[in-house]
Formats: sequence, C-alpha cells, structure tokens
Amino acid sequence: MTLPRLLIPRESLPGETRVAATPETIKKFLGLGCHVHVQEGAGLLAGFIKEDYIKAGAEVFAAEDSNLLRQVDAVLCVNSPQQALLSKLSKGTLLVGLLAPYGNSSLEASLKSNQLSALALELLPRISRAQSSDALSSQANIAGYKATLLAASALDRYFPMLMTAAGTVQPAKVVILGAGVAGLQAIATAKRLGAVVYVSDIRPAVKEQVESLGARFINPPELEEKPNEAGGYARQASELFLAAQRKQLMEQLSEADVAICTAQVPGKKAPRLLNEEMLDQMRPGSVVIDLAVSQGGNCFGTKPGETIVRKGVRLIGASDLPCSVPNHASVLYSRNLLSLISPLVKDGEFILDTNDEMIDGSLISENGVIRHENVFNAGGTN
Repeated sequence: MTLPRLLIPRESLPGETRVAATPETIKKFLGLGCHVHVQEGAGLLAGFIKEDYIKAGAEVFAAEDSNLLRQVDAVLCVNSPQQALLSKLSKGTLLVGLLAPYGNSSLEASLKSNQLSALALELLPRISRAQSSDALSSQANIAGYKATLLAASALDRYFPMLMTAAGTVQPAKVVILGAGVAGLQAIATAKRLGAVVYVSDIRPAVKEQVESLGARFINPPELEEKPNEAGGYARQASELFLAAQRKQLMEQLSEADVAICTAQVPGKKAPRLLNEEMLDQMRPGSVVIDLAVSQGGNCFGTKPGETIVRKGVRLIGASDLPCSVPNHASVLYSRNLLSLISPLVKDGEFILDTNDEMIDGSLISENGVIRHENVFNAGGTN
C-alpha cells in the first residue's frame, strides 16, 4: 500500500516564524501511516532544528525538489506557499493551512490553475467537534497574552498596585474591547499582572465569562438593535450601534492607562471602535494595542507592525503577535492540523468527505473547483 506523503515547507511570508509540524506531530503522522518530508530550515525560527525532525522520523530535503513536489499528497503550511511551489504540485494535492481566503483572488487563481484541493482553517465551523482543530482560537489565545505583555512593557506605569515606603502606587486601569478568545486571554493576563480590567463587548452573553475572570463588564448601549453572534463570532454591528458604544467608552478611556482592541469580524473590515476624539481623551503615556490592525484596525491611526506616538499616546499596531511566540504557537498550531488531518487518512490516501460538517465548511477548493465563491468574493483585506 502506498503511504500518503505530507510536505512541510519552509514558510515564505516575511516575518513568519512558525512551522506547520513539530517533531511531536511528525511522530504521530508517521503513526497514521504517513511519510513526512520537511524542508530544511522549516522549523528553525521556532526552535526545531534539522536533527530534531530526522530523529522524529521525517525526511529532510534541502531545496524545492520538483520531483518530490509532484509526488506529495498534501502540503501542511501556516500561510499559503508562493505560486512557484504551488505550480509544481500534482493535480488534486491537498493544501491545508491559514490560507487567508477572504477576497483572495490570487489564491483562487492558483487553486484553479493548478487544480488543487484546499482546506482553509479560517472557515472551520465553530462546533464542539472542531475545537481541537481550531487554529484561529489557539493563535488568538497567544495574541491576547502577548498583547498584554506588550502593553505592560510600553506603559509608563506599573500594572499592579504597590505599597512602598514612598507611598502607594495605584494599579493600572486596562480597558479591553472585545471578549473573544484573544480578549479573554488578555483579561486573564492583565489580572495576573495586577491591573484593574474593564471589558466592552457587543454581546451581553459574554458578561459571565468576563466577570469569572475578575474583570468588570461594560454593558452594551441600550438600543433596539442588539447585535449578538453568528457561528461563534460577534456579528458586525451597525454604525449607529458603534457610535453609541464609542460615546459610552469615552469616559472609561479618559481614565484608562491601556486599551487593548481585539474586535474582528471574519471576512470584513474590523469595526472602528476608537476614533480621534476618543484618543484625545486618553492621557499622555497611555497605550493602545490594536490586534485588528491587519483588518483595517479598531483604532484610528494604527499601522501594522508600527508604534505611533499621537499626542503622547502610544498606538501599537500589533500584527502577527503569535509569530513572537513561535515555539508554542507552532506546537499548538501543529496539533490543530494533526487533529483535523488524522480522520482524513484512510487506506493510504486522504478522503475528503463533504458530508462531514467540518470538511464541507472549510474545503474551499476540490481539484481546482471552487466551492465557496462567496468567500473569495468577500470584501476582505487581501
């Protein structure tokens, strides 16, 4: 029986430090009957060296071997590989990763022209069975944690209350916008550091989670329209609701030392939660961390990967924070992939059963036939 061949490429996106498979998951893929090829240097930035992969049982190759690429059955990646690699794959090869499909016409063209199948992890349905494969959540968890540490490092004050011989230092006040996975982890981390935490979210249902972590929930504006959630994500709110929410937050931000913005809507531009007027109310020396900066930003004036000082307020565009914790980010991400891929390996090949809710929701292309045109036509940021 032919063994299914998996390829783990070295990531090509600038700034990407993660890898799609670790020595731990390599061993488990081998246990499933797979043969695993890892491109040399693929895990180096995440702390996994060539010898680690060889010891785990993988075959390490030095360059993009065209003959090898034609033989693999699946490519596991963090971000979609470049067209140069995709064009060398055989028809029907399965691509699995965070493929950024929303509005991504170049990916759509590559999948069509090379007749590839693709599973986009962004589209996994938010159901109980999919939790162990949910890469968005595992990476958002890291982003929320690191955002709080970044804020604490940039702030001109302590986070905890301190009682010293020179007097008492009051704790920092942190306002977190959005109580999804990243927001909840940011709450937990800020509380561990000793800050007083306030949380704003358009979904009243998250109040219990917020308060269980020791934070104070800011109730949404009282309007007839009450945006909630769909598919496990917050719905996009109307401009009327956002305007009311901004007015409500004005007073909280005037007293805040830190604001951490985490609100994102899949496939759409991030909602603008902090405008110029609100920033004007924040004290010089305070810090804003914008996790949604790559999707247009929750905060006025933030730019991906940049720190901008505006009237004394530090605006930090915190894009790609999981890449700043590459070892654990890769460990969790590779386990997400293993969980998703394991049930697909049957009798020496990958079986894509579209009757399975998880596969049906995330399979954006099957042998080059696009299955979710609405995703590629979405007004995303790609």
